[in-house]
Amino acid sequence: MVSIEAAPIRVASMHGQRNSRVCDRIMSTTHALTATPIAGALGAEISGVSIADEHDAETIAWIRQALLDYQVIFFRDQKLTPDQQIRFSRRFGELEEHDFVKGLPEHPQIIRVVREADEETLNFGGAWHTDVTHQECPALGSVLYGLDVPRVGGDTLFANQYLAWDRLSTGMQRMLDGMTAVHTARGPFGPQGRSASNWKNMQVEPSEKALEEVTHPVVRVHPETGRKALFVNRTFTVRFTDMTEQESAPLLEYLFNHACREQFTCRFRWTPGAVAFWDNRCVLHYALNDYTGHRREMLRVAISGDRPR
Repeated sequence: MVSIEAAPIRVASMHGQRNSRVCDRIMSTTHALTATPIAGALGAEISGVSIADEHDAETIAWIRQALLDYQVIFFRDQKLTPDQQIRFSRRFGELEEHDFVKGLPEHPQIIRVVREADEETLNFGGAWHTDVTHQECPALGSVLYGLDVPRVGGDTLFANQYLAWDRLSTGMQRMLDGMTAVHTARGPFGPQGRSASNWKNMQVEPSEKALEEVTHPVVRVHPETGRKALFVNRTFTVRFTDMTEQESAPLLEYLFNHACREQFTCRFRWTPGAVAFWDNRCVLHYALNDYTGHRREMLRVAISGDRPR
């Protein structure tokens, strides 16, 4: 359990009006949690809690609301066993197993994201993407635990897709709203995909299943906040519905570049025991590949989501 203090939960906010829901909640509790934003666009570090512990419903509700308001939240200096990581993640929904990456033998919901010091190929997650949008129901979010991190390098970038949508022109919004796009895992996980020559120390299993296609809206309405978010990504989105890839490429390329504009992003510097928990429904992320010669190992759990609408 989190500790109890006389003062309410504190939020050090630079995000203005969009954090009003968190601020409303903090006045009604005495747990000593603090959310401190790390950038103007999204992201906050949460202190005053060990996620290895069991927590009451009020604490979990506070963390969930912080996730909704900041889109990605971070916890430092955590010490998690696989069972504890799974227990915490399950408080936010059912967990899923990756279609193409084998989980730990006794914990199949946890995938090991590792790049050894002698590897020089593409790192796992080394492109702007939203997790598993090749699925009919992409993940709600992911909980990533830094087990072994480089002294420098290996940061992760996140991009706010609410802002990406809001900053499009009204003409572009009018055109995109109601459009759908095709997503597939063939690029990273198909028989001839990137995993065939990369990620040699991970349990990746390419298959014909990666050639399957699914259709999602280009603009997604978040099921909890009701806000619209741009919902395309370079890793899985290949074309607009009823268009060829060649016809789709110019507009998709514009949207891919627009989605990760600097003013929509935050950057997280990993430290041993750090945890990142992001909302996959409105956030892109990108693992930087700037640590060749150093080892990096993370443990990732994905929380099941719903069908985008």
